[in-house]
Amino acid sequence: MPNFRSKLTDYLHVNAQPQHKYGHQPRLYALTRQIGEGLDYDDDVVFAACFLHDLGVFVGHRPEDPELLKKWDHVAYTSEKSPAILRETGFPEEKIPAVLEVIRTHQPHDEPQTMEATIARDADILEQLGAIGITRTLAKLGSDTRFITFTNARDSLQKTLDTLPGKLRLPRAKELAEPRIRTLTKFLMHLNDEAGENLY
Repeated sequence: MPNFRSKLTDYLHVNAQPQHKYGHQPRLYALTRQIGEGLDYDDDVVFAACFLHDLGVFVGHRPEDPELLKKWDHVAYTSEKSPAILRETGFPEEKIPAVLEVIRTHQPHDEPQTMEATIARDADILEQLGAIGITRTLAKLGSDTRFITFTNARDSLQKTLDTLPGKLRLPRAKELAEPRIRTLTKFLMHLNDEAGENLY
């Protein structure tokens, strides 16, 4: 493992707060390896972007004031902070712009322009589906201004199911999405059946 990888991993272990936020990074990278198998792309760029792309959502890196948090641009913050972090880890200077491009276009509503960004964005969409997507959404209850009630979480998961699968671009990502879509569909069906009108 190149030294910058171990240094980035160590950095995220410390900075991904609360602690449950950390698992997203290695899972995301593992997904990119599956999605990108056989494709021509720079794995160093994808690795670095996977580990840094959400820096601006971590406690200690984001505003704590709820009103400021509602308007917070975590991508802009991450893009500003990442070059210095990458340089400190010994990441190749010439590859930093490519990492920033992945970070800039990693969200579902974005339009990635590089293979690295497309792979990472598809992986990030997959992380919002299935059992992991459910777990990550429910973990936000009480700590995210968007998720005050179970209904907020349910509605978010339903929107995810309705809109995100169609945004996947790469064939392997679409294959990996199928069981995750089934899991999320069944979960929402059972949740609605059990809660009826009383989910709150």
